[in-house]
This record gives sequence, structure tokens and C-alpha cells, in this order.
Amino acid sequence: MHFATVWESIADSIPDHVAITHLDNRRTWAEFDDRAARAAQAFTAAGLGPDSKIALYMYNGNEYMEAHYGVFKMRGVAVNVNYRYLDEELWYLLDNSDAEAIVFHSSLADRVARVVDRLPKLKLLVVVDDGPAPGGPAEVPGAQEFESLLAAHEPMERITRSEDDIYMLYTGGTTGMPKGVMYQVGGLTEGFIMQGFPIVGLAPPNDASEIGELVKAAVESDAPRMVSIPCAPLMHGTGCWIGWFIPMCAGGEIVTLANRSLDPHEVLQTIEDRKATAITIVGDSFAKPLVRAIDEGKPSGGSYDLSSAAMFLSSGVMWTTEVKQQMLDRIEQAVLVDAMGSSEGSMGTQIMMKGMPTETAKFTQAPTTKVFKDDDTEVVPGSDEVGMVAAGGNVPIGYYKDPEKSDRTFRVIDGVRYSFPGDLAQVAEDGTLILLGRGSQVINTGGEKVFPEEVEEAVKRVDGVLDCLVVGVENEKFGQAVTAVASLVDGAAVDQATVIASVKSDLAGYKAPKSVIFVDDVPRAPNGKADYKTAKELAEAAS
Repeated sequence: MHFATVWESIADSIPDHVAITHLDNRRTWAEFDDRAARAAQAFTAAGLGPDSKIALYMYNGNEYMEAHYGVFKMRGVAVNVNYRYLDEELWYLLDNSDAEAIVFHSSLADRVARVVDRLPKLKLLVVVDDGPAPGGPAEVPGAQEFESLLAAHEPMERITRSEDDIYMLYTGGTTGMPKGVMYQVGGLTEGFIMQGFPIVGLAPPNDASEIGELVKAAVESDAPRMVSIPCAPLMHGTGCWIGWFIPMCAGGEIVTLANRSLDPHEVLQTIEDRKATAITIVGDSFAKPLVRAIDEGKPSGGSYDLSSAAMFLSSGVMWTTEVKQQMLDRIEQAVLVDAMGSSEGSMGTQIMMKGMPTETAKFTQAPTTKVFKDDDTEVVPGSDEVGMVAAGGNVPIGYYKDPEKSDRTFRVIDGVRYSFPGDLAQVAEDGTLILLGRGSQVINTGGEKVFPEEVEEAVKRVDGVLDCLVVGVENEKFGQAVTAVASLVDGAAVDQATVIASVKSDLAGYKAPKSVIFVDDVPRAPNGKADYKTAKELAEAAS
């Protein structure tokens, strides 16, 4: 299986159904396929071929998906670029990935213009018009306009592709510079289809040739068609994989939002307008604002119609039970899917529905997931042993141009290859995973180990606290002092003593913050993931 071949099959089967939507700009599956094929032909005409790296430096929108699909069609490798990156970060990623082309939004053109002379491998520059850069219009010499480029090329003829083609997702990780995680397209496509079809009530196909007809039968049935809203950026794994790739493999419609930071009222209005069935969020950092916006109601008055919302999916950060319950109190029919995973692999899930008891950070273990101690023996279920989570199954090939890190992260134990993204966990007696946190963030304080996520959860239970990250700050007495960086709900009056006392009533005293730093916004990436580096800098500056 190959994403491009699967999507071509779906386009042939349901050509007149909408595939992608941004604002009022809707593309049917036939239009989506045609525009992607024209992009593929343009890439090929520029001298790009199989395995050529094509960077996508864009915000969410139709053009992002069209260009990416075009890269799949001609067997290239799309490189996701964080749109927050400035000159040096941008240059590093483009240089490290050996990018031969960049497709970028015009509002980011000033940054591209400052780095292109340092990228001798570039063969093609394509600009998507979304208005001028903040400092005014910026020109990138030689850049071709996206719409003109598509119009100038006929659709590329369909080709036979290899399941061994490379798919790459650049991840910032918790430390160091971004790395490209490489997968084989075939394994990733098959995995997503096996996940996507059950979501819409279909049995997974036995063969790729069945997909088109299965999707056609599903969309022509009386069941609501899958409409997915990726609230997270497409340039991150959560938005791309869960919000786009998986539902698209099941013939769904993908609706991207106009705002480039989370506007909860826009999300709710879009759910109502597009009758969205699946909404991809990122834990508490997205769910809490959505709950508040539901309670506030429409700015013009009245409440939102969220009756179509069948599923909310999250991955990558903590989604606490309390916040899940708040969502289910307001959207009773929804199923909440909390996926434990990373760019390097999927490890487990937690599913919650109205009336179903759950525990924060406790996940049903995937069949291919194990937890290993330092000596590569498995953690015994029901023990207090802590080990490193290992994801099996469709394991990445490795990190692009980093064999040393690849050898550390992707290892073979008893003849089976696993990915070790760095998450620590225990295994409950019933076999479920109890996630403790990323090993690189563990705080050593007074000879005790403290997992930040556990403390963050306790801090966020304090009435009036909106968000929190917990870091270790160097301390003469404790080695590292547990320090909370927290933001408050508008108008809330919460002081340090209240937070510390509340945490001590929940957790062992040594886990409670020694100090609490209050900030307007807790630092997070665009996809909601914790920015511990910046949080630590804020904590150290306030010490």
C-alpha cells in the first residue's frame, strides 16, 4: 500500500465528494487529485525525482495537503517545517534534510529570502499567497507562484510506486536539534488504514484494490460521512497523522481552520457548520479552552450545535480525566480517544465515554508494546518497577543522517525491533500502561525522582489554574528544586501557597513545587506540546 495509490483509488471512486476544505474553498476528490498531480508534474519538471526532499513551510490549508499529496505521487519525501522557525532554525532543518525544493507561504517569505543563498541544493521555490510578511512584502528571487505553477503543468501520469519509499517526519524532540524520523510508506499506510477503517465502521480491507469500493459504499450509505477537523498544525504528527492521513484513508473530508492559533469559538462554529464528526486536539491545552467556549456560548448569543461530534482524538500531551469528564458533560455522545505515541511510534490508547471511569495517564497497551528495564528484561505487571516503553510493530527505519541516535532509539531485543522514544512507565496488574513521563525530564530532588507530568496534573487540579509545566531548577540543598510554571484563568486569584498546599494534599510532600512561577501563557509549541526548555528558562530567571 502507498498513500498516493490509495488516495488515487478513493478519488476515482468518489470523485464528486468533498475531500478538503479551507474557509469557503472546497476541493472535491477529483479536484484534489488533479491539483496534486499537477504539483507532482511541476516537481518532476524541475529535476526532482524519487527520494528528493521537498520542504513544506506552511500553515494549515488546502495547499499544504495538495503539495504533500503531489510529493507522494512522484515518490518524493515531504519535509515538514515548523512555521515558527526563524532564520537559523529554518536553515538548519532545510540543510539537514537536503531539501531540493521549498513550498512556502508568502507571509513567511522574508525568512526564506534570508536563507536561500546558503542552500545550494535547491532546485525549486514555490510561494503560496497568503498575504505579506509581518514586516511587509518580501521577494524570494526565482520563486514561482503556486497557482501559476499548477496551471502551467498537465497532471502527471500515475505511476507504480514502491512500499519501500520513505516517509519522513521531522520532530523537535525534548533536547537537541530536530531529527527526521524515517518510515517506509507501505507500513505506515497499511497501519493507518487498519486504524482508519474501523473508525467509520468498516472492516479493514484484505487488499488495497478493495479500498475504493469500500469507501464508496460507506459514503453512499445512510451513516454520517467522516468530516475531520485537525485543530493541531499539519506540520506536526498529531495534526498530520490523526487529523488528516487516517481519516483521508477512509475517504473522509478534511477541514482546516483559518486561525493560526487555537480559537475555540472557531472550532465549535466549524463543527456546527461542517457537521464535523472527528476533531483532533492536543490534550488539556486544547480541551480546556473548548470547554470554556462551550459554556460561554456563541458571541452572538445562543449555544453551539455539537450533535455531529462523534469523536475527539488527542495525542502527545496529557489529557486529564477531569477535563475529559468536563467535555463529556457537555458533549455526551462523544467518544474521547487519547493516544499514547510520538513521532517514533504508537504505544497505547485510552478510550473514554460518558459514564466510563478512567484514570489519567493510564493506557491500554498496544499488542506490540513492551516495557523494559535497563537490563532489557520486561517489567512485571503489578510491580512497582519502572521501565522504558518500547513500541513494536511498524518501527521507523531510523533518524535521517544520524546513525548513532538511530542505534540508541531503535533496538532489537530477543529478535524483535523496537522504538524507544524515551517514555517511562509502569505496568498495572491488568496490563495497562501507567505513563510516568519522558525520562529526559525527570527531576532528581533530594535523592528522589519526580516525574513532571504527575505534578503538573496535580497543579492543574487547583481551582483557577489554567495550565502548568513543571521543571527542575538547580538548587544547593536539593540538587534540583521542583518548580511549577503556571498560568491562571482570567480573573482567578491563586497564590503560590495555595498551589503548594493543594499538591501536598494529593502527592508526597517531596513532589510538591518548592516555588510557583506565574506567567501569562505557559510555553508550548503550536501543537500544544510542552516547551520545557523555555519553561526552565522562565523558572531560572525568576529564581
